[in-house]
Amino acid sequence: MLGLEPALLTDLLRDSLNGHGPALLPLDPALPRPRLESVLAAMRPASLRTPEGVTELAGARSTGEDVALTIATSGSTGTPKGVELTAPALLASARASLRRIGARDGDRWLCVLPHAHISGLLVLVRSLVAGAEPLVQPFATETALLAADRHRPHVSLVPTQLHRLVDAGADLSRFGAVLVGGAAARPGLLAAARAAGGRVVTTYGMSETCGGCVYDGEPLDGVGVRLDDTGRILLGGPVLFAGYRLDAEATAAAVERDADGTRWLRTGDLGRFDGDGRLAVRGRLDDVVNTGGHKVVPAEVAALLMEMDSVADAAVVGRPDPEWGERVTAVVVPADPAAPPGLEEVRTWVGARMPRYAAPHEVEIRTSLPQLTSGKTDLAALRRGPVQRD
Repeated sequence: MLGLEPALLTDLLRDSLNGHGPALLPLDPALPRPRLESVLAAMRPASLRTPEGVTELAGARSTGEDVALTIATSGSTGTPKGVELTAPALLASARASLRRIGARDGDRWLCVLPHAHISGLLVLVRSLVAGAEPLVQPFATETALLAADRHRPHVSLVPTQLHRLVDAGADLSRFGAVLVGGAAARPGLLAAARAAGGRVVTTYGMSETCGGCVYDGEPLDGVGVRLDDTGRILLGGPVLFAGYRLDAEATAAAVERDADGTRWLRTGDLGRFDGDGRLAVRGRLDDVVNTGGHKVVPAEVAALLMEMDSVADAAVVGRPDPEWGERVTAVVVPADPAAPPGLEEVRTWVGARMPRYAAPHEVEIRTSLPQLTSGKTDLAALRRGPVQRD
């Protein structure tokens, strides 16, 4: 499906969840033509539905039993992978989410997230389970607050959207629950949102778990969380995906089974449990920087940088270095463009709180961080970017 009206997409999703319609593969209408063709070639759908009509496609392959949705992942490059989600898994996710936040039948949801991503689609599924039509609109501060005044909906946001509401001085008590996921939110943002009346819930999950399955560090009902010997997060329960479409090898690599057959997703994330037993996500395994034989988790360094008064936003990446293998690089958006933090200031701040090898060797100043359509920072672009050395 490509570029469908939200009402039609919601109707098709309802039919798919009820077993009365085909499995759906929502696609981003902004995809470049070569990328779209790559996704279609990898997913092998039976037809392509656009606002102009339905086109039958050659080489179609069937889906597994109960599969209601396939989510195309892998970012903007690389070989597409299709995450197949069954109706029971999607419904289990939505029901557990509604129970956790105390939603009532008939509660409305405001959907301001992309429909080609699991985050936006799960808002639609929760709405259908709650028995209410979703409020679907592009995100803008003014229109979101207008919807809040009229309907007091629950809403799912990425941190950037929440930041814009807070910056606008919005009264967030006008919403129901405010779910925040897709990327790590800085503690100051969450505190400010709660001070503005928001009932903010942080979520952790991915397409393979039907979106967020851990709320404020605690798994939803039925969801299991554990760590392996390396600190990798493993997730289990009724919300797990059926597998990667037409790729048994990738599915086998991502899923492990206990002796009793229980399935666990081997995520790409590192985690730890805090003193209260809540899960804290440290960062991506793939993003770990190996500098001089030491391993640095960039997200942990970035979180420290965002505690600096001189920093409005920050990301940390590793860039190739002939001596160290990788150099820890901080990409910073300053709070005051006229007074950006210098390298020594950054190194001193981080070095006082983490091992010295974790302190950035380079600082790049930008006016903003590049974003993916999912709302996450485009770390691949930052790894390629120019460096301004102090």
